[in-house]
Amino acid sequence: MQATNLYQQAVEQDFADVNKTIVSNLSSAVPIVEQISQYLIDSGGKRLRPILTLLSARANGYQGCQHITLAVAIEFIHTATLLHDDVVDHSASRRGRQTANNKWDNASAILVGDFLYSRAFQILVGMDHMPIMDILSKATNLIAEGEVFQLLHTRNPDTTEDDYLQVILGKTAMLFEAATHTGAQLANACHDQIKSMCDFGRHLGLAFQLVDDLIDYTGDPAIMGKHVGNDLSEGKPTLPLIHAMRVGTDEQRKLISTAIRQSSAAEIQVIGDIIQTCGSIDYTFAMATAEANHALNCLVRVPESPYRDGLEELCNLALKRYR
Repeated sequence: MQATNLYQQAVEQDFADVNKTIVSNLSSAVPIVEQISQYLIDSGGKRLRPILTLLSARANGYQGCQHITLAVAIEFIHTATLLHDDVVDHSASRRGRQTANNKWDNASAILVGDFLYSRAFQILVGMDHMPIMDILSKATNLIAEGEVFQLLHTRNPDTTEDDYLQVILGKTAMLFEAATHTGAQLANACHDQIKSMCDFGRHLGLAFQLVDDLIDYTGDPAIMGKHVGNDLSEGKPTLPLIHAMRVGTDEQRKLISTAIRQSSAAEIQVIGDIIQTCGSIDYTFAMATAEANHALNCLVRVPESPYRDGLEELCNLALKRYR
């Protein structure tokens, strides 16, 4: 990994070790398992969750090597959720590449996702650290609940802002929180520092997801690796839509409601204009900014170090992806 940012520089060698450990843990007697797993691991992405694990552990004084193992387990859990999500959402592309379910088939994608989940917990068992097992087992359960809750609200224009926040807390923020929580737990940090890192991950995860949902209407498809309005075409009522329906005219509300019910992005240009004129873009970005600031405030109890600097930089990065 070419170190260009503070968060990358701080854990450059650790991250290289994570990549090596990922490869060594993808072995399987079934060739397609290795093929799909390797395809996903090679597909890019910043691997923020394992990086958060490394930074959290180091920022809280950890000097051992189990943070590498922990980061790999968390990356495997994340990759498994992506496999399952793409099947549920009928996604054809992610990060500019074919999804596994599109390149192979749904059954293979689901089963390889199960393989990665189980491999993650095999790795965690080897760590022999019950508090971390407890955190991650609860987190994966809540992530699954978040995905089901989102499914129940798909194509539902009556989804409230509170419903939406519950969805993104489960589907995104929970694994961010688990990454920073377990890193601090591994470092045997004091209670206040562990709580601070736990809260930091949750607020940062919410900020990232809010900006992701914003970019879905304002971003560059070549950079996003997916079409603008992808969430709308999947019938997902994200915050920009929810806000626009709350403050818009009856005509605007009806247009958005119909698009959500029909999972249609046919009117994406018109809907994009609506969420701009209704102030829904600014509203969503303001909420993301508040979450990023909450995350920054959680770092007050963490000692100054390059690792804390890296964590602070990630708060800024969450917002810079839009502005």
